[in-house]
Amino acid sequence: MHPPLTLHKHPACAELIVNFKKCHEDHPFLKFFGACNDLKIQLDKCFREEKQMKRKANFEASKQFKEKLKASKAAKVASESTTPASA
Repeated sequence: MHPPLTLHKHPACAELIVNFKKCHEDHPFLKFFGACNDLKIQLDKCFREEKQMKRKANFEASKQFKEKLKASKAAKVASESTTPASA
């Protein structure tokens, strides 16, 4: 199975998606017997690469967010330790 073949969600694989859909239109019965399998394999590979790029970008964004959060916590602790407590 593959995700929905929408061009706006998969811009990196747009050409393969168009070719795959065209193959299915050109071979309405042979598609069941492997006429479009080569395109399907290429499309799956493209989707995997696209997912890997998104995963890497999300990981980098989360690292930056964690660093920012850690810095803000450290600044908060530092400001609390310098402020005298009134009791």
